[in-house]
Amino acid sequence: MRRVLRTLAAATASACLLLPLAAAQSSATAATPSSAAAPLADPIGMTSGFYTDPHSGPAVWAAANPGDGRAAAIRDNIASRPMARWFGAWSGDIGAAVGSYVGAADAADKLPVLIAYNIPGRDACGGHSGGGAGTPAAYRSWISAFASAIGTRPALVVIEPDSLGDFSCLSQAQINERNGMLRGALTEFRNRAPNTWTYLDAGNPAWIGASTMAQHLDGAGVREAHGFSLNISNYFTTGENTAYGNAVNGALASSYGYTRPYVVDTSRNGNGSNGQWCNPGGRRIGAVAQQGGGAEMLLWLKTPGESDGDCGVGGGSAAGQFLPEVAYKMIFGY
Repeated sequence: MRRVLRTLAAATASACLLLPLAAAQSSATAATPSSAAAPLADPIGMTSGFYTDPHSGPAVWAAANPGDGRAAAIRDNIASRPMARWFGAWSGDIGAAVGSYVGAADAADKLPVLIAYNIPGRDACGGHSGGGAGTPAAYRSWISAFASAIGTRPALVVIEPDSLGDFSCLSQAQINERNGMLRGALTEFRNRAPNTWTYLDAGNPAWIGASTMAQHLDGAGVREAHGFSLNISNYFTTGENTAYGNAVNGALASSYGYTRPYVVDTSRNGNGSNGQWCNPGGRRIGAVAQQGGGAEMLLWLKTPGESDGDCGVGGGSAAGQFLPEVAYKMIFGY
């Protein structure tokens, strides 16, 4: 399976890991959308850098294991980096969970990055990260509470990784239902969180073709989003992702008359991909200052060291479980 695997993982981005790239882009790959109203505000410009989660899996583990020989390296090379915080059923009261997280970032004048991961039938065709809200109605209530909890505070939100990558096990009715939920989510953020930039997930370069992904994105309403995300929980190089993102934008431009900025998950792409997506060995955290031509930002969206599931070097683990030995080896690339 060439899919991405996600359960809670990744949170924010700081000036060093979430890098706004060149302001001027060509019309086919522009960071500024070519056809849509401009955002009401610039959440990056509203804040003084990006929020680092003090309660991420690596941070909690390092604090609890100060005598472990791996703790210092994990603390300095992973826990100190801004990473997105993932929210789903495990978050409990979603309004309280999101409000607390965004409130802490706002109090520090920092920009949080959040991932909404609770769509019904989540990871339906892969299975490792299955789950999600029980019904479309339950999801609508959940995502509405999510957006309301952010309110007017600045934030970046990636909406439902994996949701547009693999339709092979879905009927057309199920695809239409999913697209309706994603479009509804974008509406909720537009109406309830005006200082939030939203991104729909567009998979990775080896999953489906760029023209097909452009079709999926348009069907899910990316015209109403700020942009799209790439490489979440995968390993492809930044160059491979920017080439793919530019191709998706080319397809959006030629077929639908608009483009969108995109962000790339660089959390685990330092050694690129070896063709495996589920806990492959020998991977490495992404370079902090790496820029990708045409990308809007480079972010750590997946938390390095968090398992993709019971597979590879994470055999016996559950998706989302923090594995210190995997994290430690990922720092050095072995």
